[in-house]
Amino acid sequence: MANTLSNLKGFFRRNPLGGASLIVVIFLITIGITSDLLVGDGQNGDITFTGWSETQGDYTYMSGPPNGDHWFGTDQTGRDIFSRIIMGTKRSLIVAMVSVAAGTSVGAALGIMGAYLGGKTDLIIQRLLEILQSFPDLILALLMLAAFSANLWTVVFAISITRIPLSGRVMRSAALTISQMDYVLAAKATGASSLRIMFRHVAPQCFAPYMVLATAHLGVAILIEASLGFLGAGVPAPAATWGNMLALANAGSFKPLWWFVTFPGVSITITVLAFNLLGDALRDEMDPRLRGRGL
Repeated sequence: MANTLSNLKGFFRRNPLGGASLIVVIFLITIGITSDLLVGDGQNGDITFTGWSETQGDYTYMSGPPNGDHWFGTDQTGRDIFSRIIMGTKRSLIVAMVSVAAGTSVGAALGIMGAYLGGKTDLIIQRLLEILQSFPDLILALLMLAAFSANLWTVVFAISITRIPLSGRVMRSAALTISQMDYVLAAKATGASSLRIMFRHVAPQCFAPYMVLATAHLGVAILIEASLGFLGAGVPAPAATWGNMLALANAGSFKPLWWFVTFPGVSITITVLAFNLLGDALRDEMDPRLRGRGL
């Protein structure tokens, strides 16, 4: 415990922006985990933190500015924007974390396999990754969603596909060097199977670049999810996401009211910035050549 606290203090001292980003990320995750308690479903009369569910309309205060009852104001149908921001936080984090975990892991596995096995296996894997990488992330996600009905998990699947190519290429680069290490060659000499060597000896040594990639991908995944929601291809209404809140604001007027766009936009900006800065800080911490330079 004392060692962990010491490491955290050192991290905050070397990377103040990274430390601040870590606090923001922990806060966002806490909001996502407790979102159902904070907002509630508006059906059982439960007293919640916001006092409004994400779909409950205050028809006496439609398109109202922020006040004591609605801290972030209300939308065109009187729904509480603060409650919808909280539920949007939950969905954005679910989509980002699950899609990044899946996509980065699949890409890492393909990269390690290609680097270790080489030959035709590596050639086929690299051509597959190049085909996927030839599509812009948003276009590739839209193509994936065109084949399925839009819901939370199809959005997760679509975004996870976009995370595979870069992960595969970066992890292949790391695995190529590790595959030539003496302990890997010794494992080969003892007759260990290729599968055992790849996932018991090579993969654990690729953990540092994997973590940096995953953290950096989280910000990109949130942007893609928000873009899909804005285009109407993301999680369908009435479920609130930051992207479809912006789309609803834009659809209602060429010049929407400021609280319609400010709060979802600021939420996206802060979240993406926090994950990107945290990713940079982790890269500096895990790379001995950069450690101690700060951000």
